[in-house]
Amino acid sequence: MAETMETREHRLKRLHMRSWRRGMKEMDLILGHFADDCLDKLSGDELDLYERMLGENDQDLYLWVTARIGEGPGPDRGAPDLLAPMLDRIARHAATRFAADR
Repeated sequence: MAETMETREHRLKRLHMRSWRRGMKEMDLILGHFADDCLDKLSGDELDLYERMLGENDQDLYLWVTARIGEGPGPDRGAPDLLAPMLDRIARHAATRFAADR
């Protein structure tokens, strides 16, 4: 049986849903808004990295992202090095959103 390739549009929809339906409401809000605003602008390689990041535990993701919001890029705080650029990007997006809400 031949494998079917997932279209970019279908992949974006799937990742968008996974971003909004996490195990923690805080991560729903951080990743969901990131997905709304940025997901369609990511390259294929960046989508691969984002998808890999979505496989991480929400409690870890929350700590990794929120630590970066207050301090900017820095020590990985236990995050895999490969995920650091994506975590930094998500943290910048979240910080901008939170600042705009004040």
